[in-house]
Amino acid sequence: MLSTANYPYGSWGGFRPRKGPLHQRALWLFMVIVLGHWLEHLTQVYQIYVLGWLPKMAGGVLGLWFPWLSSSEVLHFTYNLLLWGGILLLQPGFQGAARRWWNGALLAQSWHFFEHILLQVQWLTGVYLFGETKQTGIGELWFPRPELHFVYNLVVFAPLVLGMFVYFRPPDGHNLRKDAG
Repeated sequence: MLSTANYPYGSWGGFRPRKGPLHQRALWLFMVIVLGHWLEHLTQVYQIYVLGWLPKMAGGVLGLWFPWLSSSEVLHFTYNLLLWGGILLLQPGFQGAARRWWNGALLAQSWHFFEHILLQVQWLTGVYLFGETKQTGIGELWFPRPELHFVYNLVVFAPLVLGMFVYFRPPDGHNLRKDAG
């Protein structure tokens, strides 16, 4: 029988990678996807506040090419499911302060994903919350959706970046410059 004790990527056949080369590659790929999503939100904010577009017309780049993705909530729901799953999948590779930042991102993303579940269910059923005539999340009771989800993404993104920074930071006492005295 094979022992998983010395297997560096856990016992899930590599699907829950621990810290090591596979985890680092998966982490960088994950962050490229996260940055792509951020570019979509920045584009949407630019469209609203610089170009003066109405929020329902400002769909980022993908929303312009495939408007039904934005209005159906399919794009946002799928991305947020993948983001939540990616954070959870990569979590075992983090330790110490990096793990605490990553857990903070998981907590924030769990709420953000819950909001998108509410929006997706409303889109699928045609039953809207709070007496509204359109899909509405809880946070939208106080803030417009584009700004709210920009902030949600910021609250998830910041601890992800901080977690990665701590994760890749050299251990204390390790100097990257060999000529330093």
